[in-house]
Amino acid sequence: MSLSSDLPDSLSATLDIIASAAADLRDPWLVFGGAAMAMAGLDQLHVPDVDVMASPRDARTLLKALDGAILEDPGEGLFRSQVFGRILTTPVPIDVMAGMDVRDGGDWTSVVFTTRFPVQIGDATVFIPTVQEQIDMARLFGRPKDLQRAEALERLIA
Repeated sequence: MSLSSDLPDSLSATLDIIASAAADLRDPWLVFGGAAMAMAGLDQLHVPDVDVMASPRDARTLLKALDGAILEDPGEGLFRSQVFGRILTTPVPIDVMAGMDVRDGGDWTSVVFTTRFPVQIGDATVFIPTVQEQIDMARLFGRPKDLQRAEALERLIA
């Protein structure tokens, strides 16, 4: 799979930084959300941050490597994570999560990606979920922007 040619330089640079730092990670990790959708070919999508899912140990490793900070997750609202941190030293901010749940009605549902597809960024590799799994997750998240993105992704594979 090739990157969308419309990726902003700042996003490409951030993905390259993530791929370089991820060389020290031990468990599978991936980029999801808007950045993964843009990498899959969703054009004209503003990507304000890059979401990374990793194991708890690797989330901490990545945050430390890139001068990020672990933030206390209040577990309120739509999402919660066992580990949540933010990296602000990259061209595009990075949110790192581990053990993420989404509120589904009154219950919490684990966010578990079962696919992991490699995408080349220059000489580095970044992993994203398949487009179908991105659609499924966007529908699970259920916010208006997620539902709009799911529809746009469906048009990519139609």
